[in-house]
Amino acid sequence: MKEKMPKNPWFIFFWISLFIIIFMLMNSTRQKAQEVELDYSQFKQNIKAGMISMVEVAPEIIKGQFKNEKGELLKFKTKPMNDPNLVKDLEENNVPKFNGVEKSWLTSFLLSWGPIILLLLFWFWMMRGMMGGGKQAMAFGKSKAKAANPNQTKVTFKDVAGCAEAKEELQEIVAFLKDPAKFQKLGGKIPKGVLLFGAPGTGKTLLAKAVAGEAGVPFFSASGSEFVEMFVGVGASRVRDLFEQGRKNAPSLLFIDEIDAVGRHRFAGIGGGHDEREQTLNQMLVEMDGFDTKEGVILIAATNRPDVLDPALLRPGRFDRQIVVPNPALSDRKEILDVHAKNIKIDAEVNLQVIAKRTPGFVGADLANIVNEAALLAARKDQTSANMKNFEEAIDRVMAGPARKSIVSTPDELKKIAYHESGHTIVAKMLPKADPVHKVSIIPRGQALGLTWQLPDGEKHLTTKEEAMDKIAVLFGGRAAEQIVFNELSTGASNDISQATKLATKMVTTFGMSDKIGPISLDKDSGGEVFLGRDISKNSHLSEKMSELVDIEIKKIIDDGLKTAMAILKKHKKIMDDMVAQLLKKETLDSDEIETIVKGRLEPVAG
Repeated sequence: MKEKMPKNPWFIFFWISLFIIIFMLMNSTRQKAQEVELDYSQFKQNIKAGMISMVEVAPEIIKGQFKNEKGELLKFKTKPMNDPNLVKDLEENNVPKFNGVEKSWLTSFLLSWGPIILLLLFWFWMMRGMMGGGKQAMAFGKSKAKAANPNQTKVTFKDVAGCAEAKEELQEIVAFLKDPAKFQKLGGKIPKGVLLFGAPGTGKTLLAKAVAGEAGVPFFSASGSEFVEMFVGVGASRVRDLFEQGRKNAPSLLFIDEIDAVGRHRFAGIGGGHDEREQTLNQMLVEMDGFDTKEGVILIAATNRPDVLDPALLRPGRFDRQIVVPNPALSDRKEILDVHAKNIKIDAEVNLQVIAKRTPGFVGADLANIVNEAALLAARKDQTSANMKNFEEAIDRVMAGPARKSIVSTPDELKKIAYHESGHTIVAKMLPKADPVHKVSIIPRGQALGLTWQLPDGEKHLTTKEEAMDKIAVLFGGRAAEQIVFNELSTGASNDISQATKLATKMVTTFGMSDKIGPISLDKDSGGEVFLGRDISKNSHLSEKMSELVDIEIKKIIDDGLKTAMAILKKHKKIMDDMVAQLLKKETLDSDEIETIVKGRLEPVAG
């Protein structure tokens, strides 16, 4: 059903007046452009010469038509003078048509006062818009939050796979919105605000929608960036309006996505200061702290950067409850895949449990993308359903990008790539603490010319020093292979070196895995990015001697990893040659094929 246009008489009158005045001005301008302006003396001479054919005499101007020397009929105008003989001259020289014209008072009035009236009408219209017309042109202070009807909000906790702990915490919010008297009877107070934080794509927004769907209450959603405008005070006004909407529709839920856009640390500039974003945050702090829990208005916010939020926003009384939405575990990934797989046709051979095992670290958005990519790949090949091969290719596409088969490498370059990837694979197979190799390929994907996939056996939350050292050795496997076989280095190991250096730096400065430095945290920003106003003014607490020792320890870890990789590949060069031959033949080897190559020459080192 279409919405009716608002009936505002001032609005309609304004545009009609504007059209009339513009039309009259354009018509007057066009007429003036076609008229030749004559001096009065020249006008009188033309009368005596018989060149005038028509004259209209008005109090302010004389207009008419005359023929020039070429015989062309032109319009003219001239300013009148006190000439009592004008009519006599017109009669004596046989001017065919002349008359007097009285100028219309309406025309004079509109041309003289029209622009002023128009400005007054425009000013009045703008003032009405600022004072309360939510749909008027100047209603900047109104919130842009989208209201979802509770009857239309179909998302429930059944639609949210995984996140068991987060859903359990949010059940209390649902229970309060359904029956607030149950909590108030005991004197308990429901949290005024709930902050959901976790990695991008973990389902924070979906959880908030599920709370609204379960509670069956009005749900107002807005983005943090919608509160920030170029006009001073607009953000704070929109915050007030959002909370006012929530109170009018209580019990209700307010949801602000990406709240870090307005909730960052105050005085975050290099010189401190006060800006529009801080005004918006201050207003939000006041609105949250001024809540009466009996009103039944609860604020839910989501962010993936809780570390940059202002402490006043996180204190009890505002965001009382902070819920982590973690990356899904194995069982959660299986549930998420089940939910998304219902929407596509898949073969009976597809084992979603296997796919869940092969996607550690993937969030819900990644898993949804895998299912969608598998369906698209099946459709591209004119299949009736998606099979396991489609899902395998979809995982590769999500992890590393689509295959770039248009890149044609020379035989020598392709051989170097094969040795590079074989080096990673063999070092990983021979080290007991390294993650198992799932697949190795020399097909370019994304920015990489070749890839080696390693997947852990299960969910891992801790990393030991031995595991970190083995990971660095695996990273240097490609560089070591090139050095052993070709006795030269290439740029292909640049990303491996970068990852190894970062891990070695963390081992020394954050994880306390250096024997010489010991368990001391030397990481100034704790792994995060520099936050202006908070971190840039901090002086480094490292002495020159300590900084030098840190560099020495990092280099020692890097050198040890490279030496380990070199030793393994020199010892098992024959296995590496066989693997390269198979890679050049098949381009991609899976875990079973890799195991066959390795076992055919030497049993891998036992863990």
